[in-house]
Amino acid sequence: MTNMSENNYIYLDKINSPEDLRALPKSAMSTLAEEIRRELILRVSENGGHLASNLGAVEMSIAIHRVFNSPHDHIIFDVGHQSYVHKMLTGRLDKMDTLRQAGGISGFTNRAESEHDCFGAGHSSTSLSAALGFAISDKLCSSDAYTVAVVGDGAYTGGMIHEALNNCRKDIRLIIILNENEMSISKNIGRFALNLARIRTKSGYFKTKKATGQFLKHIPLIGKWLFRLLLGIKKMIKNTLYGSNYFESMGLTYLGPIDGNDYDEMESLLREAVKLNESVVLHIKTTKGKGYQPAETAPDRYHGMSPAAAQKADKPNFSHVMGNKLAEMAREDSRVCAITAAMCDGTGLEKFKENFHDRFFDVGIAEEHAVTFASALSANKMKPYFAVYSSFLQRAYDNIIHDAALQSLPIKLCIDRAGLNESDGATHHGIFDVAFLSQIPRMTIFTPITDRTLERALEEADKLDNPCAIRYPNAVEDSAVISEFYSENTDLPLGAVKNYSDTDKPDAVIVTYGNIVKEALSAREALAAQGVSVGIILLEMLKPYDRTAELIENMLPAGECTVLFLEEGIKNGGAGMILADTMKDRAVMRNKRVKMIAIDDSFVDKRAVGERIYDSAHIGEKDIIDAITKL
Repeated sequence: MTNMSENNYIYLDKINSPEDLRALPKSAMSTLAEEIRRELILRVSENGGHLASNLGAVEMSIAIHRVFNSPHDHIIFDVGHQSYVHKMLTGRLDKMDTLRQAGGISGFTNRAESEHDCFGAGHSSTSLSAALGFAISDKLCSSDAYTVAVVGDGAYTGGMIHEALNNCRKDIRLIIILNENEMSISKNIGRFALNLARIRTKSGYFKTKKATGQFLKHIPLIGKWLFRLLLGIKKMIKNTLYGSNYFESMGLTYLGPIDGNDYDEMESLLREAVKLNESVVLHIKTTKGKGYQPAETAPDRYHGMSPAAAQKADKPNFSHVMGNKLAEMAREDSRVCAITAAMCDGTGLEKFKENFHDRFFDVGIAEEHAVTFASALSANKMKPYFAVYSSFLQRAYDNIIHDAALQSLPIKLCIDRAGLNESDGATHHGIFDVAFLSQIPRMTIFTPITDRTLERALEEADKLDNPCAIRYPNAVEDSAVISEFYSENTDLPLGAVKNYSDTDKPDAVIVTYGNIVKEALSAREALAAQGVSVGIILLEMLKPYDRTAELIENMLPAGECTVLFLEEGIKNGGAGMILADTMKDRAVMRNKRVKMIAIDDSFVDKRAVGERIYDSAHIGEKDIIDAITKL
């Protein structure tokens, strides 16, 4: 089969596998890189995704697949968001129009998608640990396969990379590509280092180095001693001239830096690294957004793009509402601090950073450190707010328990991207935080779903002397939710609110929280057409659960009806299960049929073409209707 795109590419359309790429002449690589960049800009502009990082990784990805033999050789991308070129070169060009769509290809590497994606990703700093596992298992199995780990410099702010480096061995076939595209990692950047790198990438350099070493070692009596002496002198001179090297200090061979957007240099360096037959670090420098001027000028803006249809928002999303309110609070209280784990823009903290730079802390990709750091700030009378995506907070679970809750330290977790996240897929679904936070003593959980209640949750959290979480979705405030629950009063006590009167006797009552309340509203309208009356209780605070159970108890109608706990999160240990258990022996529940809809033991990682994500998770409007109407 031949890939056929609407762009009619000269070379890209001919590539259905890495073998096809290796069959092309080297003279075609420049044109191929241009074609790949055109395809990237087209697809990411349509579907959203990560553009700047992929534009910078074009020549590197081509060279990797020209030098190595995937899937026999293993190619692992840290995070995986820069793997779009890899996908094109491994038989998925004809599916690029489905990127990040229902039933389409993932925006990250995914083992279920292709044999060329040997290890799935989505979160940062995991690549080197995974690569080490592949490389050592190959050695144990006497395989001649190479493992290539592509690691951006930002990943080195995550502790796992350094834990894996500490465990690296020289006697395995591991190539670590340090892709520096934003900040400097090593001291040896400059004309001297670049010239040295060019010498070291020449084939003759390695041949001469190896031959000299062998000659010296074979000199009778003093050969090995002389070799060690000269090696030590060489290292001392090099360190004196431009500083010691972190990777070489770890016992790894280091090559570079070179221009990773120069295809010839990139391929040459890879081929020389292979000849060494050992663990090697290749330091390359690439330009984010390469070949697309807007992305080169503003790589942060083009790092993660929304689909074309969603790029124009009428109002700020919850992330920016949170960030703006936090900046307002910081203006009134000099103890308020904001912490992010390399996600300032994504979590809406730009205004805080701009106005309160001395109280803004970007700790890098280090969520565990962020929570313990926040705990210590809190212990010393500051008021830290850690803004973090729900799926990234999972990494800091131990720290929340041990360093915050156990010591009753009032840190505030502003949990962004709570609930299902349609485009990014299973690695970014925020469906576990309610369940894992609910198990932690002394934890308060707020679940606001309007701009005003989010602001009020932040205000209430400020008064607490225990750790708390404020969770909100990747969305904007919905006017329908406001009109249904807050049409008369937007300052009701934060906790629970219903949208039916005390005189109503509904056939069913849905108890829910978060963005899925919109599914409940749609289901209620459909059921009304069938003659089934439904009331809804919206929770904007979950824990303490005893308090929430009392609020629900006071709102439930007398008499028989179905009580449906609806949740956009994992069922096991979730709010619905806890509330149902808390309320089961209360008098108001004795004539109630209790049902529950939540995500049932699934990562929600498979969707049919065009399928809504709520339907895929079996928590959508149809599921609600079925649960209420079927015995």
